[in-house]
Amino acid sequence: MRTNTMYRMWLQYQPIQNFQKDLLGAIAIKNDSSIAKSITEELSLAWEGMFKLQPQYTTNDDEKIVIGTKDKLDRLLDSNQKEWLHTVSEEGFLIVYQNHQLVITGNSEQALLYAVFCLLRHMQLGTEITQLHITEAPKNGLRMINQWDNLDGSVERGYSGQSIFYQNGNIVQDKTRIKDYARYLASIGINAISINNVNVWEEETYFITKKYLPEIKEIADIFRLYGVTLYLSINFASPIAIDGLQTADPLDPDVQAWWKGKAEEIYSLIPDFGGFVVKADSEHRPGPFTYGRDHADGSNMLAEALAPFDGKVIWRCFVYNCVQDWRDRSTDRAKAAYDHFKPLDGNFHDNVILQIKNGPMDFQVREPVSPLIGAMEQTNQMIEFQIAQEYTGQQRDLCYLIPQWKEVLQFDTYLKGPGTTIEEIVAGRIHPYTSSGIAAVSNIGADENWTGNTLAQANLYGYGRLAWDPALSAEAIAKEWIIQTFGSHELVVESLREMLLASWEVYENYTAPLGIGWMVTPNTHYGPNIDGYEYSRWGTYHFADREGIGVDRTKETGTGYTLQYAEPHQSIYDDRHACPDALLLFFHHLPYKYTLKSGKTIIQHIYDRHFLGAEQVEQFIAKWKSLQEYIDTDRHAQVMERFEWQRRNAREWRDQVNSYFYRKSGIPDQQGRTIY
Repeated sequence: MRTNTMYRMWLQYQPIQNFQKDLLGAIAIKNDSSIAKSITEELSLAWEGMFKLQPQYTTNDDEKIVIGTKDKLDRLLDSNQKEWLHTVSEEGFLIVYQNHQLVITGNSEQALLYAVFCLLRHMQLGTEITQLHITEAPKNGLRMINQWDNLDGSVERGYSGQSIFYQNGNIVQDKTRIKDYARYLASIGINAISINNVNVWEEETYFITKKYLPEIKEIADIFRLYGVTLYLSINFASPIAIDGLQTADPLDPDVQAWWKGKAEEIYSLIPDFGGFVVKADSEHRPGPFTYGRDHADGSNMLAEALAPFDGKVIWRCFVYNCVQDWRDRSTDRAKAAYDHFKPLDGNFHDNVILQIKNGPMDFQVREPVSPLIGAMEQTNQMIEFQIAQEYTGQQRDLCYLIPQWKEVLQFDTYLKGPGTTIEEIVAGRIHPYTSSGIAAVSNIGADENWTGNTLAQANLYGYGRLAWDPALSAEAIAKEWIIQTFGSHELVVESLREMLLASWEVYENYTAPLGIGWMVTPNTHYGPNIDGYEYSRWGTYHFADREGIGVDRTKETGTGYTLQYAEPHQSIYDDRHACPDALLLFFHHLPYKYTLKSGKTIIQHIYDRHFLGAEQVEQFIAKWKSLQEYIDTDRHAQVMERFEWQRRNAREWRDQVNSYFYRKSGIPDQQGRTIY
């Protein structure tokens, strides 16, 4: 474990003063396993950092701190505690100070690991340990990270350096950093990971063969130490690519037999292998459409191969026509996932989970919630977020995404009346899903601080905490992360809290207005290019002309996308007067002089917000500079460098967007500010 502050992220284990001394004696660890060993290693790291001492470990029930699964601590638990543990999942745990003893127990050793990290978090936050009475179980069963890493060492949409898993066409030999990553993931409750890009290229196709499986087993062994189950992204055409079969048709008996044999081979080496993540028939990836089959046919074939081993197929719903004609206004990329998958409800096997992006497009700074989430009552579903800031500043610009994700999870779909929120749907509380949860695209790489911008660590931390407990507020999560990462100085905590909580809106202010999205530089997706995708094949249009801007997705005159929502959202989105301003141009094409609910015209809103966003970045910079004496030199300088980048980016967005729309509309800024 490296000792510098950037590398340690939120597991800094800063010195603690005035801790209850009698709790610093021996620690009883009642279980004896690989996860129990991880617990002792973590406690030793923490005790060294916080108290400059190494704890002694025993199995004696009388120690001041006792850690063990519920079966090991039966005599220390009362009937109410036992009953509560009986009612929650295997990952549920209890931390309680009673009878002058701190008791940490849970339903499994994985639960104990989460409990210990919970205890260490509370210690870093300054909680009075003798007042602890914590009962926790995760709301979401599957809490997953998707790595988009490639064997050559690159990371698709990676903004934090090269891969920590692969280098120069090989799996890395030194896996120390992978183990540290597993620690960080366990500390925020992540229990599953896929370790390769959903775009599975030629060589990565062989990950499911003996050429790579022995080394992948080593990675699985590391993650197992921290309760994280390993998955692999697979190439749907693997039978052709690997063994020269004539087809990958999911209904072909030889193809079915091939996948069953492959599953047996994988599980013989990795008995707790999670399963496959699949991107099929999307952006030129192979899939069942090639053979006239549908997505249920394709996923079920794989599910049958994995079923004897309790494996899962996570089938991504990011499927759309990516060779669209920009002249065609009837084809709507936003409609694609719903149109492809909704008719198949009830046709998928129980060990298939559909993974659906949070919005209908592609991780934009503002877009509506995907209407497909929850629309399929008989098909397992999970939501997909993107921690990597592909369209939200690429970990150069500060953009704390927890408020966005909270907004999505709290969205009430009304699919079964009021209270049918995304949060309840993906937790499996609305429909009879056998598997569900949350996945997110990772934002880590081989940079010393893991996330490119040190402040982007808050998004990884926040994702895990939110997946575990969606009731946590964005503010509470931010405060936890700040104190554990930078300490508890009041000015640091308050300044960073304000910056984080404002940053999503700030980024939106100086980029794409009113839900229109995109306007980014093609391919790189960083920086403005208002017409960069306007005449492309990708279906990412804003349709700005001299009269107005926006995409008509209404049922009366547009693409009919609004029909995919339940009432009252269908009527709200369809009515320009009822539609929320933040999404107005996603659903409507409107004149520049159309008046928003704020009382401003669309064009004035564009001008005002872009000027405001650039000013707000200057305020971020001033606040960060004011913290210099309270933050170590390396981290302060590194973040300052990123803020300078953000300043340049915000200025370009402001000036290019304002100039573009002034030249389109001919309408001047009411305040007479400089527009080029």
